[in-house]
Amino acid sequence: MTPDEEQRRLAVQRRNARVMAIVLGAFVILMFAVSIAKIGMRHP
Repeated sequence: MTPDEEQRRLAVQRRNARVMAIVLGAFVILMFAVSIAKIGMRHP
């Protein structure tokens, strides 16, 4: 693999990792919001 191809591969891996981190973060926030909403429904 040439250095240019290696750099491209690493850039794609970094981008994919960043996207996965954002998706996981959004999922955690969504689960937190759902939990808070459920707790709020129990104690009116």
